[in-house]
Amino acid sequence: MAVREIEILGSEVLRTPALEVEAFDEGLRGLVRDMFETMYRAEGVGLAGPQVGVSRRVVVLDVAAAEDEESEGPRRFALVNPVVVEASSSTDRAPEGCLSIPGMSEVVMRPSEVLVTGADPEGAPLEIRARGFLARALQHEIDHLDGVLFIDHLSPLKRRMLLRKWRKRQEEEAAEVQG
Repeated sequence: MAVREIEILGSEVLRTPALEVEAFDEGLRGLVRDMFETMYRAEGVGLAGPQVGVSRRVVVLDVAAAEDEESEGPRRFALVNPVVVEASSSTDRAPEGCLSIPGMSEVVMRPSEVLVTGADPEGAPLEIRARGFLARALQHEIDHLDGVLFIDHLSPLKRRMLLRKWRKRQEEEAAEVQG
């Protein structure tokens, strides 16, 4: 197992739709192990293949630490080639952040319940009906597989403000490293 580098906003792989996984082999299982280790090291609850520079439709989640009473579904799992097949008309607004945009968060509206299909790393079919935080986390990670970031769900004004704050923070961090 190895901790991989997390791609940061501006990386092309984050904006490129990921390719479907075709081989359910040891390479895929190794990627999943590395993704879990990387996610835990970064203290995240989810991670998608593109976030570690791998343009494949793979996500890992562990929402056990972020329990809420509304969440239903599994707590720790890997999902390969996930697809949201149903989304509720009811929505929920809650803050979201992202390991690829560290230190930034904003309130995002999403469907409050989803049905997601995919496979486990062995290739066995999975179906996950989720609500609450798990539904939000699944949608966030699946968005990554489509080249979408949480900031894309914001109004243009909120997105500009967040990006301005992000750039300022990046400049400050670069200045600290140099001097």
